[in-house]
Amino acid sequence: MITFDHVSIWYDSPDGDGPADRAPVLDDVSFTIPEGDLCVVVGPTGVGKSTLLGAINALVPHFTGGRLDGQVLVDGRSTRDHRPRDLADVVGFVGQDPIQGFVTDTVEDEVAYGMEQLGLGHDAMRKRVEETFDLLGIGDLRRRPLTSLSGGQQQRVAIASVLAAQPRIVVLDEPTSALDPTAAQDVLSAITTLVHEVGLTVVLAEHRLERVMHAADSMLWLPGDGRAVLGSPGEVLAHSNVVPPLADLARVMDWHPVPLSVREARRRLAAEGSRRVLALNGHAHAPTPQDAADPLVSVQKLAVRRGRVQALGGVNLDFRAGEVSAVMGRNGAGKSTLMWALQGALEHRGSIDVAGTNPRTTDPAVLRRTLALVPQTAADLLYLPTVAQECAQADKESGVAAGTTAGLLDELGLVLDPSANPRDLSEGQRLGLVLAIQLAAGPRVLLLDEPTRGLDYAMKHQLVGMLGGLAARGTCVVVSTHDVEFAAAVSQRTVVLGDGEVVADGPTREVLTSSPTFAPQLSKVFFPRRVLTLADLAPQGVGTGAGQPAAEHPVAVRS
Repeated sequence: MITFDHVSIWYDSPDGDGPADRAPVLDDVSFTIPEGDLCVVVGPTGVGKSTLLGAINALVPHFTGGRLDGQVLVDGRSTRDHRPRDLADVVGFVGQDPIQGFVTDTVEDEVAYGMEQLGLGHDAMRKRVEETFDLLGIGDLRRRPLTSLSGGQQQRVAIASVLAAQPRIVVLDEPTSALDPTAAQDVLSAITTLVHEVGLTVVLAEHRLERVMHAADSMLWLPGDGRAVLGSPGEVLAHSNVVPPLADLARVMDWHPVPLSVREARRRLAAEGSRRVLALNGHAHAPTPQDAADPLVSVQKLAVRRGRVQALGGVNLDFRAGEVSAVMGRNGAGKSTLMWALQGALEHRGSIDVAGTNPRTTDPAVLRRTLALVPQTAADLLYLPTVAQECAQADKESGVAAGTTAGLLDELGLVLDPSANPRDLSEGQRLGLVLAIQLAAGPRVLLLDEPTRGLDYAMKHQLVGMLGGLAARGTCVVVSTHDVEFAAAVSQRTVVLGDGEVVADGPTREVLTSSPTFAPQLSKVFFPRRVLTLADLAPQGVGTGAGQPAAEHPVAVRS
């Protein structure tokens, strides 16, 4: 169905030189993905996963530019001779940022649009729209404006618009990055059903492998040196530099191949004849919150309407200095609205106090030193032509020494070409750049809205350490996220929102393990009512799955 035959891809240098002087993103890659396969593409941030996906529907090189050697065949058609529009009846594509692909105003129109371009009749379109709404559970969004949806809702609509056209191949670039755990499971279940029942071929790239690896038929690993390694998921994860929680557990336990689900990991334990016990030795992977500290951020009776939707209704919350708090909840629960309200961007009822100031009425230049927000669409804050200019401008606007922002990039473990255009970076690289820019002013309060979108496990590990360091220095950090593994590793407190109201608020270990929806994988394997993270499973000499040394307090594994 999909064949890469000795494919190499280069991009032009930012200074305009030809591609010959640059290392290829893909170097002499050959593999075949058969019909009816669900193939997961894995690899660190920035290694070329999106480039590979774009080559399947001819976006690379017809739209992106660069040079492609070799041949890509899709259902027998060469992408050299067929442009994206010529493959539209065979390949459906959903990119990392769904809203960039929307062309209509409402959900129903967007789902129908692709079928209109393929010339389907009205009755057939109507039937498919209803079937797709039922399949993905978005019927209640039918007449909603696309701009009024949350990021996760937009992602589900984008996937629906592709599935409704019924292509033979679906290519998805991080399809669950903005979805809550339940929504991600629903979407993947719907896609898996189509793979098994109608022979749909799916190729998807994903950083949160714990969500998708159990459903994969094959896995394509990009190590970062231009190669592509195709194999079974268990075998690939045993050797890859991308290590989800169960793969890290397998390395600690010396299991081979890697278990792909919590159930399989539990059966491995049972087969060994005794349940293994983890001695945590007083390990604490996050600072203890300062319960006695005065609130740095105080929200009282906060209510926000967005059009006809009551996004927040009477929320009361306090956030303290030196504490990392996670805000969780299903898509559309009000998490992003809370972030933007705290930043001062939204009209509201009730009161918001941030370090003694009202962010709604405070001068932005002054507020920059008090509060910073890294939004879901981090690229919206990037407007200069090179990374170096963005860093220099951030230093200037923040009134800090030259090189401060670049130093923050190094602290995050992000190596970027200073001459690169931010638009050419991966989603994770852009997010890291924006995070460094926002931190340059040294704000007392840091808000992050879905900060792990596009980040691999190594970068998330770096981000956990960075946010923990900021909290240790007295910064108030509030993270809105659907990434339960990240929330368990970084936060001491978790707030769960539902329909604009606070439905749970307490210590992370208690809140996350009180529901199977939010419990991290390792807690489900060992202690169903206790949070375990990668750091908890790192004995001496064993990595954390992020290319980092073992935790300061090692874990002893014994039978």
